[in-house]
Amino acid sequence: MLPKPFLMAKPVLEYIEKHNHKAYFVGGCVRDLLLNRPLGDIDIATSAPPEYIQEIFPKVIPVGIEHGTVIVRYEKESYEVTTFRMDGNYSDKRHPDTVEFIDDINKDLERRDFTINALAMNLHGEVIDLFGGRNDIDKKMIRTVGNGYERFTEDPLRIIRALRFSSQLGFDIHPDTFKQMKDLRKEIESLAVERITNEFTKLFAGEYVANGIRYLKKLGIEKFLPVFSDFPDLINQIPSAIKPLQSFGECIALFNILKPEITVSEWVRKWKCSNKTKLEAIQLLQAYDQYKSNGIDSWLVYQLSSEFYDGFCRLLDILEQTDITIHHMNAIENELEIREKSELAINGYDLIELFPARQKGPWLHQLIKRIEKEVVSGNLNNTKSEIKDWIKWNPLEID
Repeated sequence: MLPKPFLMAKPVLEYIEKHNHKAYFVGGCVRDLLLNRPLGDIDIATSAPPEYIQEIFPKVIPVGIEHGTVIVRYEKESYEVTTFRMDGNYSDKRHPDTVEFIDDINKDLERRDFTINALAMNLHGEVIDLFGGRNDIDKKMIRTVGNGYERFTEDPLRIIRALRFSSQLGFDIHPDTFKQMKDLRKEIESLAVERITNEFTKLFAGEYVANGIRYLKKLGIEKFLPVFSDFPDLINQIPSAIKPLQSFGECIALFNILKPEITVSEWVRKWKCSNKTKLEAIQLLQAYDQYKSNGIDSWLVYQLSSEFYDGFCRLLDILEQTDITIHHMNAIENELEIREKSELAINGYDLIELFPARQKGPWLHQLIKRIEKEVVSGNLNNTKSEIKDWIKWNPLEID
């Protein structure tokens, strides 16, 4: 019996076939089924034109209709449905200039990147495998469909995708495929940075990331990547025993620790990352600096957003070989006197009343920060009277 995600999607295929068109599960979901891996998106290929899919299903999102792709919403799930097609030239190194919709699944599979992804499966679980994909899965091998020079020239992102699959699956890259990747690696310069960032994020998150990084170092693409091109030695500084990182913010933090002269802002700008990624990298780096000075303490845990605890533990595991886990972080957090500054028993207005002769200024923020740290560190009870007493006995060594 097929796993639940396929069974949930099965009515979509049945409905398409009921309307006299062919439909198959395709690509990564079939590969992952054969590998007995957790399933991600369930993608569908069909002989039905995208406009026809729009007609027969009530909820359809035309995300890439000019290339034959729509999203079918069924039972609160989304399924990418793409019409069988043959592609023309790829002058923009990403999308085909022309697309011809066809009625032949075999021709559709010919245009795919790697043999392990050029698989289709019908409703009955029967797999179409024209290029030895199942054999390559058994051999744990990444190999292009047909001529690798054509596949990588069509879309050079496939060069980085091969690295990503080696990281996610632990597969080797076929020697011929790797040679073709190396010969065409300069083509990476033509790619939109956002696409590279997305693939690198997945590469570093792979279960077998050390395998992917080994190929990354052998491939020598650093001179064609943002930031790395100016610091080509950085790639080789990535630890060989690296473990998975789950976000690009974690990656930036690691890169900054390895090469501090490259600022977080430069990484974010050149790799076109979000402000959230920037915030994550900054928080992780601040926590790491504090760890190097004082180890894990209440002040570190207090300042680090809880959503970044896991990432911080992953960085420590890679860089310091510690066994600190999120459970340690949570245990410390649970013992904190306060969780955020607003919980302090005293505020800026109280301090102004205590020092009516002083002009408002940065000293207010500095003093509150000192009080906050004393309370969090367990040196001061969080009551207004005790804080006021502490202020009296601790001179204002502030600007």
